[in-house]
Amino acid sequence: MTAGKQIRFWLIGLGLFVLALWVLSGMLLPFVMGLAVAYLLDPVVDRVERWRLPRWLATTLVLLSFVLVLVLMVLLLLPLVQSQVSHLIEVLPNYANAARDRLLPMLDRLIHRLSPEDVERLRGAAGNYAGDVVGWIGRVLKHILSSGLALFDVLSVMFITPIVAFYLMRDWDILVAKVNGWLPLHHAATIREQAREVDETLAGFVRGQALVCLVLGVFYAVALSLAGLDFGLVIGLMAGLLSFIPYVGSLFGFVSSTGLALLQFDDPWRIAIVIAIFLFGQAVEGNVLTPKLVGEKVGLHAVWVIFALLAGGSLFGFVGVLLAVPVAAVIGVLTRFALGRYLESPYYRGTPS
Repeated sequence: MTAGKQIRFWLIGLGLFVLALWVLSGMLLPFVMGLAVAYLLDPVVDRVERWRLPRWLATTLVLLSFVLVLVLMVLLLLPLVQSQVSHLIEVLPNYANAARDRLLPMLDRLIHRLSPEDVERLRGAAGNYAGDVVGWIGRVLKHILSSGLALFDVLSVMFITPIVAFYLMRDWDILVAKVNGWLPLHHAATIREQAREVDETLAGFVRGQALVCLVLGVFYAVALSLAGLDFGLVIGLMAGLLSFIPYVGSLFGFVSSTGLALLQFDDPWRIAIVIAIFLFGQAVEGNVLTPKLVGEKVGLHAVWVIFALLAGGSLFGFVGVLLAVPVAAVIGVLTRFALGRYLESPYYRGTPS
């Protein structure tokens, strides 16, 4: 088979795979999550298996421990989060009044400086934008209720994901061996080498970034609660969770906590403490946590990760978000491999091959 036919064969296969992924994206969520859980926990299963336990028993123990930890975390955090949400409902009118009392004088001063024509144009623009925003929010809520967070999807994730994860972890070595045996013989060594780089890159980023999210979430939640900020626990946990997307978690936490601090506190020094918490957290993340836990050699730049997450979410929804980082790791490794081949080729050197 010529090189052109091989390339055409693999491109057609890739196109069919992407098409199938797009067509089936609505029902892939529990399977993708099960694959992610299996990938993360497989090294733990391998370690437990070294205790001379059967693979199925090691898989059962690790998966049950993982589920138990998640359930305990939910049981511990749910009452705290529920109390803060109830408190938010109670004090929301007070915050609205405080925002109105502080913003209306500023708006009045601004309106007095404008001409009547400018005021009318602003009112018309505000009405149009408000309608657009309300329509956009309605479409988003409709999409969420009809797809991502529908009851069937939640139940499928809760019950199907552990089953998929169990069978994948139990048969992980068998599946890897089968895929390894299907590789084209002429390129098998190169594919295995690139697969090892993808695994190292993906494992280093996902596991390291998960630890970064955990540390930042605990730090922000505790620090904001000690600072006396209302809903500091919820904001801190959300900021830590969103830190999986570089800079998004810190930006969300900074904006939301600073806005609440401006409404809640009259003392400037208390507002400064809230701001300092996020400045300190960002400094520690950039100079200590990310270099130590994630490392500088994973090859996934922050901008590339953000682009991959946004592109995956836009194309395939929540399934695309879950697949974004693995796909970004694969593309990154293949791009570096292709670039290395290009730098060694006559196309770069300008010499005959």
